[in-house]
This record gives sequence, C-alpha cells and structure tokens, in this order.
Amino acid sequence: MRRPNLVMLAIVLAGCSLGRPAADATGEEIYAQLCARCHGIDLGGGVAPPIGVGSPSAAESDEFLEFTVVNGRGRMPSFSTSLDDVQLDRLVDYIREEQAG
Repeated sequence: MRRPNLVMLAIVLAGCSLGRPAADATGEEIYAQLCARCHGIDLGGGVAPPIGVGSPSAAESDEFLEFTVVNGRGRMPSFSTSLDDVQLDRLVDYIREEQAG
C-alpha cells in the first residue's frame, strides 16, 4: 500500500523540477518554470504550501527564502544546480513583489 504513495511522490517531485531556466529569465519566468507546479501559479499552494500574500513565508527573511530554494526543505528539492545567484535574486524579488500584492 505504501508503494503507490512513494511512486506518486516521485512523480510530483519530478514535476516540480524542470531544468535550468534561461540565464536572462525574469523572476516570474523562473517561478513559472521551477515553482508553479507545486506552489501554484498564483503562489496559492497546491502540492506544496502557499507562498503568496498572507502565507507564513511572507513573514520570513529573504535569506530564509534563498536558503530554502538553494537547499530544499522537507519534500522540496534543492535548486542549487538550477539557479545562479542572479537568478535566485530575481526569483526572491518576484516572490516578494507577489507577496506585497
């Protein structure tokens, strides 16, 4: 009975990581490519928790968000090999803009 759950988890996690964004990708494009499948296109959550307006992550520091994206958290994979520092900054800036409403 646990085997189907593990297979489903593997499928979900694979769908959350879709390669490396273009070097000049905007924060919104990076979010759409790497985050939206799990966190929702509107940052409202889905498979993964919401990270938009009013979410617990809105109260966290930029450093916390950066650390989480780079290292992963819980079932969230690490994106350390998918993003360079500039792309990471663009992604966090986009998330912050969306959280501000």
